[in-house]
Amino acid sequence: MKITKKLAQKAADNAHTEGVTIAFLGDSVTQGCFELYKKEGNVIETVFDKRHSYEAYVFDAFCVLYPTVTINIINAGISGDNAKSGAGRVERDVLRHNPDLTVVCYGLNDCGNEEGRLDTYLSSLSNIFDRLKSNGSEIIFMTPNMMNTKISVHLKDKDYIDIANRTASLQNDGVFDLFIDEAKKLCTENNIPVCDCYAVWKNLYNCGVDTTELLANKINHPTREMNKLFAYELIKTIFDCEE
Repeated sequence: MKITKKLAQKAADNAHTEGVTIAFLGDSVTQGCFELYKKEGNVIETVFDKRHSYEAYVFDAFCVLYPTVTINIINAGISGDNAKSGAGRVERDVLRHNPDLTVVCYGLNDCGNEEGRLDTYLSSLSNIFDRLKSNGSEIIFMTPNMMNTKISVHLKDKDYIDIANRTASLQNDGVFDLFIDEAKKLCTENNIPVCDCYAVWKNLYNCGVDTTELLANKINHPTREMNKLFAYELIKTIFDCEE
């Protein structure tokens, strides 16, 4: 990818070369959301911990690989966001920063059984990709983690269990698989590299790993430790991609 060449140029001539900007556009997982809790009025809220988001781990990795290079990280993740909303705010939250690379990760909040959901998801992703390309940003589409496949014994609150029942149905009935498969096809058609973290999660599940217990909220937010998997796979993708 061109960004690796820019990193190398900055490392070779730090004083006369501009830094590198990487943007991350996505939902609560991108923002750095973990456990759930209830506020006054029975309002469900999430624990925010940006220091353990996957983009923070990507930054840490680049600090090791290129200690002299300025890496500007734009975390444009918003809890509850979906691809349609992301397309609506890509100018405000991403493009105005002129990123060298934008990592796009959507699917968890786009997935559903309602008619038209898949079409909206794909058209919104296509919109995002087109606008990023027009702005000169390289793109990686990162597939999300699996949702829960069962109701964890750690879930006691009825409202959380109701949510978990819905997400488990989407996961176990193949609906989420369809969304991710179609998104990857769209990326192939548009020559966009895919960092397929979903495939890694599926492989873990097929190997007998209890992936539900790797979710901080036991529904759809990975634990802080599992966010390191995203970072590792992203770094691999960045260095594996040919220009």
